[in-house]
Amino acid sequence: MRSPTVTAAPAGGRLARAGRYALRVPMLLWHVFIHLPPVMIGIALPSDRVDIGGESLRARLVRFWQGGLMRVFGMRMRQVGRPLPGGVMFVANHVSWMDISALHSQRMMGFVAKQEIDGWPVVGRMARRGETIFHERGSQESLGGVLEAMIKRLREGRPVGVFPEGRTRDGAEVGPFHARIFLAAVEAGVPVQPVALRYGAGGEGQRAVAFQPRENFAQNFLRLLGEPSRVVDVVFLEPIVPGQADGRAAIAKLARERIVEALAGP
Repeated sequence: MRSPTVTAAPAGGRLARAGRYALRVPMLLWHVFIHLPPVMIGIALPSDRVDIGGESLRARLVRFWQGGLMRVFGMRMRQVGRPLPGGVMFVANHVSWMDISALHSQRMMGFVAKQEIDGWPVVGRMARRGETIFHERGSQESLGGVLEAMIKRLREGRPVGVFPEGRTRDGAEVGPFHARIFLAAVEAGVPVQPVALRYGAGGEGQRAVAFQPRENFAQNFLRLLGEPSRVVDVVFLEPIVPGQADGRAAIAKLARERIVEALAGP
């Protein structure tokens, strides 16, 4: 099953791209060197014990910084639906490294992410502070440790976010969901809430945001800094509650179907 075919919006020519760089590079520097240090200090302290309107100060700090990073790139965030509170496994389609920032801007959650992200500048450091569980792809031992950590967090009432495709794609389709990762939700007895990430009106920006062939993180980061502004829909879909689907494979199938359907919608 494929998601709708999408095309990248034109960047508007070299002059328009140069103008966006002229505006956004200073914004990025300010966000990294002025906003980030107090945020890092705040989340290094026991700010998770400070409750503000039902949300911890640490969660608010992470959401503030990640939402600001998305604005630096010209991404206008729009939440559709509501994220469940407490221990929930959020599962989303995987388009870009931006996915973590997009989700964090709406709801604090500890992500399962590939080990390589830990070494990425700024993003890796923020991911570590954001309670990310790093997984070494291809390692069964690493996956076992990840599942144990996820189950523990979920049973403690803390949310976890995962990308069941296991890797980013070209933005044109949603890949198969690996069922094993859903074992954590089954064992912890918590709901799974699918989340559709849609870049651009009608998903026109999916391919533009995704990694291009042979494009590394630094190249993608710099290219996206010059891309046109886009709206980003973070669509929290109907949750799959314990007992609704029979086993992890059925949960994986149902979650993927709901995300694909949402991406095809208005």
